[in-house]
Amino acid sequence: MHRPITVATATLAAAVALTACSAGSAESPAAAGPASKPILEAGQANPMIAQGVLIAAGATVYKTSGLGPAAVNKAAPEGSPESFIDTQQFAKAVLPPGVTITEAQGIAVLTKIKENLEAQGLALDDVTTMRVFLDNAPGSDRADYAGWNRAYRQFFANTNLNTGDTELVPLGTAAPAAPLVRNPARPSRFTLEVASLPVAGWLVEVEVDAVYPAGKAP
Repeated sequence: MHRPITVATATLAAAVALTACSAGSAESPAAAGPASKPILEAGQANPMIAQGVLIAAGATVYKTSGLGPAAVNKAAPEGSPESFIDTQQFAKAVLPPGVTITEAQGIAVLTKIKENLEAQGLALDDVTTMRVFLDNAPGSDRADYAGWNRAYRQFFANTNLNTGDTELVPLGTAAPAAPLVRNPARPSRFTLEVASLPVAGWLVEVEVDAVYPAGKAP
């Protein structure tokens, strides 16, 4: 029996801001200001996501495909969730206390997203929108949102907006420590639990939109 799709994190749709046009010409993103701007809820020093993102007219947007983790753990059965644990991040695929399979796969996926963006001259802090699909691990009846959010904070939304300081992030049940990637970006995001993902063993699939900074488009 298929499980219903459930919205886990509600965000507003990303808004598009149009720059003003003079007679017969339009301002470039560089002249108009930043190519994108997150809209954040007031009063929060460390929000996880944006309420929406303004994207300047003329900005260049790069959209990834849906990406999942790579099957690099050859010691695990093919097609099992454990086969997608990154053995470079977790030696011999041994997870530290409290680290879940979803958390481990989330770290692997976001590492792949980072590499995908860097190949196009972009960085994680250029991400404006994220779409996340989670399947529940075998033996559980719902997706592991907490594990996913810990993985997310290792790469996104881990600076204090008031002080600029790095926010410490827990890995599993370990004491909070410096994140894997320091990144102030807070994209708009939705997270869905789905009945299955296209590759056997995947618990996490992510796609993102990133905007080239003004003057840096290819």
